[in-house]
Amino acid sequence: MLKSLWIKFLMLLVIIAAIALSSAFVLREFMIHDFRKYLEGEMEDRIYWVIADIERTYEKYAGWREDVIVEDTIWALMLGLEVKIKDANDKVIIDSEKAVNTLTPSVKRRLSAILQGRSAEADNIFQPYPLFLNGKEIGSLEVRFLKPRKENIFIARSNTFLLISLLIIGAVAILLSVLFSKKLTNPIRNLDSATEAIMEGNLKRRVDVSGSDEIGRLSETFNKMAQKLELQESLRRKLISNVAHELRTPLGAMRSEMEGIMDDIVPLDKKQIQSLYEETGRLKHILEGIEDLAQAEASSLMLEKQPVKLKPFLIHIVERFSSLSRDKGISIELECPDTIMINADPEKLSQVVINLLSNSLKATETGGYVRVKAGRSAAEVFMEVKDTGTGIKQEDLPFVFERFYKVSEGGLGLGLTIVKELVEAHGGRIDVKSEFGKGSTFTVFIPLNDVHNSS
Repeated sequence: MLKSLWIKFLMLLVIIAAIALSSAFVLREFMIHDFRKYLEGEMEDRIYWVIADIERTYEKYAGWREDVIVEDTIWALMLGLEVKIKDANDKVIIDSEKAVNTLTPSVKRRLSAILQGRSAEADNIFQPYPLFLNGKEIGSLEVRFLKPRKENIFIARSNTFLLISLLIIGAVAILLSVLFSKKLTNPIRNLDSATEAIMEGNLKRRVDVSGSDEIGRLSETFNKMAQKLELQESLRRKLISNVAHELRTPLGAMRSEMEGIMDDIVPLDKKQIQSLYEETGRLKHILEGIEDLAQAEASSLMLEKQPVKLKPFLIHIVERFSSLSRDKGISIELECPDTIMINADPEKLSQVVINLLSNSLKATETGGYVRVKAGRSAAEVFMEVKDTGTGIKQEDLPFVFERFYKVSEGGLGLGLTIVKELVEAHGGRIDVKSEFGKGSTFTVFIPLNDVHNSS
């Protein structure tokens, strides 16, 4: 259960919510502590007010007069201070209870209303403060704070409000955690399910793409991968069918001829041996196509790069096709600056140009032309093979570099795949533009790789 990603996300969100909510308790403790410190400071100020007034009264009347200091005692009581005033001999002159008893009933009732809700806590003892006049101690004032009931009500209500708030916010946080954890993990769960489906052979399985975040991009990449796998599987099946068909024809012809020879129906002469030889050549061509693809895929580990002067390199290849182009009535044009250098494997690069040039000549009819053009930019060299041939249909263009995908009859559909593998092995790329019935343009881009060039 705990291995589930949803549970892990949920636990993480709940823990974060719990930490956030618990911080409210810490904040509340700090606030209550500061509030109480503030009240204590206020009460301390009031004590010094009372002390100053009592010392002033003593000085005014040159001694203790009980009937006068009653007013100071009542005033202290109204300030929330229960007091005892003692003389220098530690004798109680008056206290709050005695002062209240000196008041008339009506004043007592009014004072009682003012003091309603104030009481001294059990552990709140009297604290002594000395009284001085001209540097001489004249007595002491003992004080005990009367804690107002409003303070207790404020703290109790704040606690209740905090508890209710935490319960509501906590419930909302847990609910949102459940919803968000499900929302976060559902796409991953769908990806997991789709991966298992593809592993079991269902290559048509796709996932819904929601959003443009990392999971959305992962879902989109997964769908592209699944689409490519489906296409590759389709092409693989076509390859098997094509290879079986291509092999069946020469093998059938060879078997028929050999049966005729064994039955003495067909004479074993040079003509028949030549026919068998041609059929074995067809078989060899099929196997070489598959072998070339395997070598092209591994070429990135086998490249032997070296500086190549591009114009002589291209002239040599074009000249190899001059006889074929003359026979078909096709002109071949070459346009390349004299000083372009490229860092590449000559053999692999030659295979790229030969494949492209061969395809263009096959697709071009008498009276057309094939143009090979090369040039460079600041970062790369380009080689372009353009023809006026049959072109490629728009629906076929996205797949021309896929393995075993054929846009015309004949061949195995591996030539352009091999070209793409070899170009990418050099760190380059290949583009194609085509208009059906008017011709095609294949452009190869190869990085300069610090080879000195001038134009």
